[in-house]
Amino acid sequence: MSDSQQTPADPGTPDDGTATSATGGTATSQESGRTQDPLRGSRTSGLWVAVVLSGLILVLLIIFIAQNTDPVSIRFLGWEGETPLAVALLAATVAGLFLATVAGSLRILQLRRRVKREKR
Repeated sequence: MSDSQQTPADPGTPDDGTATSATGGTATSQESGRTQDPLRGSRTSGLWVAVVLSGLILVLLIIFIAQNTDPVSIRFLGWEGETPLAVALLAATVAGLFLATVAGSLRILQLRRRVKREKR
């Protein structure tokens, strides 16, 4: 076949620079913006990942508690008591997460107030 001969266009594709997708929609090659990915993440898929990860963490937490049942004595500001090691460590972790959440929330509120003040 020589360069002067042209092959006929495929009857299933338009000859105007657009392409037909498998779902029937058309997209131009110069289209600006995001292309639609049928497998893109959604809120539901994000929730599913969160549920699976939470379940995995729960299983690991149960294993941790089952393996750390030795009693330890705890003293804090005049209070004294005995509790399983796992409970003491989990209580310390929860207290640390609570303090970090409070500090982070206060910082977010501070930044929001600053942004509101600068908009005026």
